[in-house]
Amino acid sequence: MTGCHVMAKPASSRCNLDCRYCFYIEKPRQPRMDEKTLEAFIRQHISAQPGNEVEFAWQGGEPTLAGLSFFQRAVALQKRYAGGKTIRNSLQTNGTLLDEAWCRFLRQENWLVGVSLDGPAELHDRYRLSRSGKPTHERVVRVLARLKEYGVAFNLLTVVSAANVHEPERVWRYLRGLGTPFLQFIPLVERDEQGQLTVESVDAIAWGHFLTRIFDIWVREDIGRIFVQQFDSTLGVWCGQPSQMCVFSENCGHAFALEADGSLYQCDHYVYPEYRLGNLNTTPLIALNAGQQARAFGEAKSKTLSEECQGCDVLRFCGGDCPKHRDKNAKSALCEGYRAFFNHSAPAMRVMRDLIRQRRSPALLMRMLAQQD
Repeated sequence: MTGCHVMAKPASSRCNLDCRYCFYIEKPRQPRMDEKTLEAFIRQHISAQPGNEVEFAWQGGEPTLAGLSFFQRAVALQKRYAGGKTIRNSLQTNGTLLDEAWCRFLRQENWLVGVSLDGPAELHDRYRLSRSGKPTHERVVRVLARLKEYGVAFNLLTVVSAANVHEPERVWRYLRGLGTPFLQFIPLVERDEQGQLTVESVDAIAWGHFLTRIFDIWVREDIGRIFVQQFDSTLGVWCGQPSQMCVFSENCGHAFALEADGSLYQCDHYVYPEYRLGNLNTTPLIALNAGQQARAFGEAKSKTLSEECQGCDVLRFCGGDCPKHRDKNAKSALCEGYRAFFNHSAPAMRVMRDLIRQRRSPALLMRMLAQQD
């Protein structure tokens, strides 16, 4: 049995902020997930996983709008249906609604929290505003302090957009001082009605420079101290492992988005009618996951690659990128940036790979580079 990942959206795309780059703008917004759908999801998601550990990922919109009592009920249902399996939960949030009651719950139940923060105040507040148009950075930073006070594990998710892409050093040094070793960088790639990149989106050259610049700092100062998905995934491929990120995988699929009404979609980037697989209230998740429609969607990623991509020497690292980022020629809008990063990082990656093969720490590279200076 093939397992699956489900990103559950209990409050649908509803949010208490009004970010300029939100890709949920203009999309239908549903009410909170009801008790029947919640119970069906908990029970079916646990039974659909072949292993002894089950991951629940809660996202949005802003999932905390579903209310603390909703998640307390979710935990109670997880314990009822666990069947001896270990249950883990993660919550991706803008953080602004996490008060002390929330923090007590998150710590007690050992949840991992992902908090969205796009850098220091000047950069974060360019696009991430409240409904009333007020800055949100200060509120998020206060919440981070509260999470640390309560001992809640958290990571930071940074959307790299036109607002911050040209200041990689500033963003990096700011984020790494906020109390978590886990950083995620998500490039903003959105298109307008004419198919052109929006003004808030990053272009390939700027994205490549952003990655290579923070990589240069990381290899000299932060290996083994700060963990970045793109770097970890790339090193894993150098070591003969599959990519850790869906956007870099050979194929995608089996990473679904669950809307509040129980509708299951192929991916959170494809919450459109043509990508709707069904509804958990009428068709079990295990059946939807095993269906031909889900398999075909995943396999399409590699089958629709351009000839140029198929012959590219960095394809094993990028996997052709996320299909959402591809243009009409089946080429990623970020192609040149990724190519620059993979080529630039290759010498250091080879050294770290060799250190790992020798059962030595890749962090030794920092000492090697310091000795060369």
